[in-house]
Amino acid sequence: MRVFAGHLIACEMTANKSSGTNSLAAFSVCERLGPRLTALVGHGGFHALLARVLSLTQAEAPALLAVRVSADGSWEGVDELEALAESGGIAGGGVILVAHLLGLLEAFIGENLTLRLVRETWPGLSLNDQIEKQDESV
Repeated sequence: MRVFAGHLIACEMTANKSSGTNSLAAFSVCERLGPRLTALVGHGGFHALLARVLSLTQAEAPALLAVRVSADGSWEGVDELEALAESGGIAGGGVILVAHLLGLLEAFIGENLTLRLVRETWPGLSLNDQIEKQDESV
């Protein structure tokens, strides 16, 4: 799941022509999935999902403890992470965040619907290559 998460983050960085870190781009990945997830589970469900994802992530990446999920499902405290990200202080945190989001989605709505949401959000993304890479690592 972390390989897939890293692939999504890289796609998001390319789409935004971002020179930032993958940890900061991970928050953008979650935000881009937001409208589709809100349509599926409502605002409260989306907020609860992000809160759980953040809680799981903070256990593995304590540098993200300053981040919070606001009532509308947006991220708070991400701006403060930029300096930390540039120094490498949150390396891997973004991949962990997106991996937990994808993992929870897969557990709650299944692999097929999760992949459909990803395809709808990133229509140009080739999942065939990603799926083959995951199969090889198993």
